[in-house]
Amino acid sequence: MRKKIIAGNWKMNKTPLEAVTFAKDLKAKLSGSSGPAGGSVPAGSSGPTGGSGPEVVFCVPFVSLIPVIEALEGSNIAVGAQNMHAEDSGAFTGEISAEMLTSIGVSHVIIGHSERREYFAETDASVNKKVLKAIAAGLAPIVCVGETLTQREQGITIDLVRMQVRIALGGVPASDARGLVIAYEPIWAIGTGRAATKDDAQEVCRAIRQIVRELYDEETAQALRVQYGGSVNAKNAAELFNMPDIDGGLVGGASIKPEFESIVKGA
Repeated sequence: MRKKIIAGNWKMNKTPLEAVTFAKDLKAKLSGSSGPAGGSVPAGSSGPTGGSGPEVVFCVPFVSLIPVIEALEGSNIAVGAQNMHAEDSGAFTGEISAEMLTSIGVSHVIIGHSERREYFAETDASVNKKVLKAIAAGLAPIVCVGETLTQREQGITIDLVRMQVRIALGGVPASDARGLVIAYEPIWAIGTGRAATKDDAQEVCRAIRQIVRELYDEETAQALRVQYGGSVNAKNAAELFNMPDIDGGLVGGASIKPEFESIVKGA
């Protein structure tokens, strides 16, 4: 059985001091979570097992990674980055490498978030390069896919998402794909308060699992976890996470609010 994974994407919010205060508060409230306590999840694993609660990951701004990791020491809450570069080193001003992340205890990394695609010109091809580099470094990628409102209205959601998944997983062997997380985030629902219905979200997450099945095999399709993201909140979390192909959520705005505790409990 796949373990649920709830990842909070804090985006560009909270100073290091604010982040530590918030992390410590949630650490006390989420003591029953069962994510890895520091260190990385091997990219080829099929996800953590054991424990009764979901795996919980805080994806915080770069400047807060070290203090938040220290604040969460002794807990089962993992810490992830919101982005990384596909190269090991070089003249890439302002960028962070996978090795830099793993060296401080980061275990997960968000790749291809729609905001990175829209504002920073990320492409399906660059997402694939980052996925391969993250896996090689021992990071667990959370790979984001999703459609705009116009694309949904044109009826191409499934075709688009299948293409994004296929390109993102190019060159990734089945043994590594089983440890991935794919986050379906309809762009029209991110930060708008307008979430996809549980049935709409389930339809796309099922399609994601099907393309993984076609690319690899049944075992890989059943091991890989698929999240839903897009205005997830305390009111809709439980019904979304109870759908058969939705293995948790990538939570944006609500992840930096007290209601995040309720969202985790909804899993």
